Amino acid sequence: MILPVIVTRAEPGASETMTRLTAMDVTPISSPMLSLARLDVDLPDLSGVLHLIFTSANGVRFFAEASTLRAAKAWCVGPSTAAAAREADFAAVYEGAGDAAALAADLLVALPEGTEGVLHVANEAAAGDLIAQLKEGGIPAGFLALYETIPADELVPEAEAALAAGPACVLIHSAKAAAAFAWAAGALDQAIIVAISEAAARPLQGREVAAIHIAEAPNESALLATLAAVVDGL
Repeated sequence: MILPVIVTRAEPGASETMTRLTAMDVTPISSPMLSLARLDVDLPDLSGVLHLIFTSANGVRFFAEASTLRAAKAWCVGPSTAAAAREADFAAVYEGAGDAAALAADLLVALPEGTEGVLHVANEAAAGDLIAQLKEGGIPAGFLALYETIPADELVPEAEAALAAGPACVLIHSAKAAAAFAWAAGALDQAIIVAISEAAARPLQGREVAAIHIAEAPNESALLATLAAVVDGL
């Protein structure tokens, strides 16, 4: 069965996912539920920064546009973020498995207690758990918000039509996109949700959907492998 697959992640990630989906026996529909906007902020003094933490490829992109600092080690949450850091020419890149809590744990193992010059670069809504985990472990990390995520008010007409005709798969890359999708979408009883993690799917758990499938690992390769298994099983 050839199913439409609705991609909810923001650009430029949405286009990257669409490219990967073209090789699969699906009909991809791009309906980003978030848009990204640069915040009007001045960069702090980065001369003492030795470790940069990135929990998304977008964080890497916005930082690379704002600063020429590349000597700091880039600690990246997963493969896509690490690929963006390498493309931006960071001298040293650490690639995590795709989970922010696990990345914080890796940092606590690798860095001595009291290590300074650690900075998490992300969107304004990301401040919190990771920094708290590091500080609790004795690393006084800082946080820099360079961009914001703005939820979309509606789906594109093609996505609405696919959900109405059903069944249709919906790829969920983040909890914030899921929340925007849950708010903007109408009936979802024919929607097959394929999410990158349980946390990402959580905003949709109160909606009546056909099914929710969670990727085995919190990265896009695992997400698309789960999608392929779902499509093959129909």
